[in-house]
Amino acid sequence: MFVLKNIKKDFYGGSTSAVVALPLALAFGVTSGIGAISGLWGAIILGFFASLVGGTKKQISGPTSPMTIVMSGIVLTHRNEFDVIFTIVILAGIIQILFGILKIGKYIQHVPSPVISGFMTGIGCIIIIIQLGPLLGIQLQGKISDILQNLMNINNINSHSLIIGIIGLCISIIYPKKLNDFIPSPLICLFIGTLLSYFIFRNAIILGTIPIGFPKLISFTIPVSKLPFMIFSSFILALLGSLDSLLTSLIADKATNTKHNSNRELIGQGIGNTIAGIFGAIPGAGATMRTMVNIKSGGQSNLSGMIHSILLFGLVLGLAPLVKIIPNAILAGILIKIGWDIIDWGYIKNYKKGKKPDYFLMILVLFLTIFTDLIIAVFSGILLYWTIILVKNSISSRTRVLK
Repeated sequence: MFVLKNIKKDFYGGSTSAVVALPLALAFGVTSGIGAISGLWGAIILGFFASLVGGTKKQISGPTSPMTIVMSGIVLTHRNEFDVIFTIVILAGIIQILFGILKIGKYIQHVPSPVISGFMTGIGCIIIIIQLGPLLGIQLQGKISDILQNLMNINNINSHSLIIGIIGLCISIIYPKKLNDFIPSPLICLFIGTLLSYFIFRNAIILGTIPIGFPKLISFTIPVSKLPFMIFSSFILALLGSLDSLLTSLIADKATNTKHNSNRELIGQGIGNTIAGIFGAIPGAGATMRTMVNIKSGGQSNLSGMIHSILLFGLVLGLAPLVKIIPNAILAGILIKIGWDIIDWGYIKNYKKGKKPDYFLMILVLFLTIFTDLIIAVFSGILLYWTIILVKNSISSRTRVLK
């Protein structure tokens, strides 16, 4: 799994990834509706076990945008029913383990590119829309359509939160890429935003008190009346987490000229998410940005991911009292930039060069992702893609026969 001569490089890669993961984990925890500490524990638990067992050497796992969006929907449906919410997470982890055991990892990777592009672009748009509330210092809940409607009627903007959020967003945009290898932009944003909130813009809304110490065990509950929804939600999390992780694995392979073990990766992700659910932490997947930071910082093996989690564990136990003064708006600024980067601009810019049916499919999946359901969007896109392929093949066959 790892060798002694690479420990130094793994430590640097893991520590740099932990610095990047800290503000993101906090932000994803808040966005999920569970709380900032749940995001941190998700990064710690999933990050450690996915690296320990998983099949992608340099991958860093933790809460991700798609998983957090689905999780927020589950939380919204089951308000304060934490036993039900985290039972869903546990079941999702078990399903991922089954995916790996049944060796279906190779099939999950073959999702058509227009579907992936539309889905990821939709996720990016959702993140931006959801974070507009914290950026403005107001609470906006409900479906995306509800949030957009409420944004048209707001009249109580928190100016201090807005200023901090805009500053964080600007820093994220103009921050030199070369400096990211030394001091990641999310950390700079977090530091500057917190100082501004503490000394100047004191009316900005902050995270507030965060519990310290070890998380409490969650009771395992499966109410019969809610079983169908729980199974469906678990399957969504499992499928999305598997797809998200394996896409990141492919990116890591391309960056390092290596080849991951997809089925082993699914088992590792499943174990991590199962344990995360047991301890009340939000689920996650392989995280592309954190994985690339690890690779660029010298990470050589699975050890770098475990080091990343161990360092975050120390931060939770020692720095939780300081985390409470972080303003929500600075996390919103960080996530809005991430949402913008997730949008598949390359695919969009190549519109004139691509196939028109593919772009129609991409746009369809994009709108379904934003305004309906993530899993419906993916399945509808895949079904329509293969329907188009079958129709084309049928037409081609008939044309050849007529000739």
